Amino acid sequence: MAAVFLATLYEYSPLFYISVVSLCFVVTAALVLGWFGFDVPVILRSYDEPEPSVPTPEKQMVQVTNPFTLELGCGPASVTDGVLVRPCCLEPCVLSCFWGCEVSTLQGALHAHQHGMMLSTHQHFQEVLNLHYHYCQKFHISSEDAEERHTQIPADQSITDFGLLPRQRYPLVAVLTLEEAQTRNWNHIVASVTVIHVPDDKYKLSARVLFQYVLTSQGIREQLKVASFV
Repeated sequence: MAAVFLATLYEYSPLFYISVVSLCFVVTAALVLGWFGFDVPVILRSYDEPEPSVPTPEKQMVQVTNPFTLELGCGPASVTDGVLVRPCCLEPCVLSCFWGCEVSTLQGALHAHQHGMMLSTHQHFQEVLNLHYHYCQKFHISSEDAEERHTQIPADQSITDFGLLPRQRYPLVAVLTLEEAQTRNWNHIVASVTVIHVPDDKYKLSARVLFQYVLTSQGIREQLKVASFV
């Protein structure tokens, strides 16, 4: 039957006949070579043949302790009357409250930390912000002290709002840094930066944390919390 088919195919088209015979020969030869263990193209291998497995490198998880916590305190909050914040630190630290800090300046400072400029002290933040804020208030926080602190812009500055949206300044930026140099040397996390919205005459959205970052001694910035500005 096969011979009759091939003879008919040859009479119909000799060129097509030669192509079919050549293809059958190549496939048969490949199957024979594969049966005896020679390398054959993957397309001719059996689907049951196991693929070579490449071990996947495991990523080790490292537990890091964050020595800083900062939350909003209870009670009313406004630009004119101030706001309560509740810091809690595992080590003695410094709370720096920067009122009216320029958005571009703060983002530039965080970017600089990621590119070699270590921000780990109150003085570092003051220098890099370079007075691009309205007022700075500093508190010394002892270990595990969770008492609320009240921060406020002095009334003689006559600041009642930070303008209409989109704004060029954050209402309040609260920075926590380790107070003792020895503690900074062995802590992986060296600073915490919290951006807080405080209601004013132009934008009465209730007080809330907008962004919260931790900065590490390796120049890494990790975002911990984001709240929608709605």
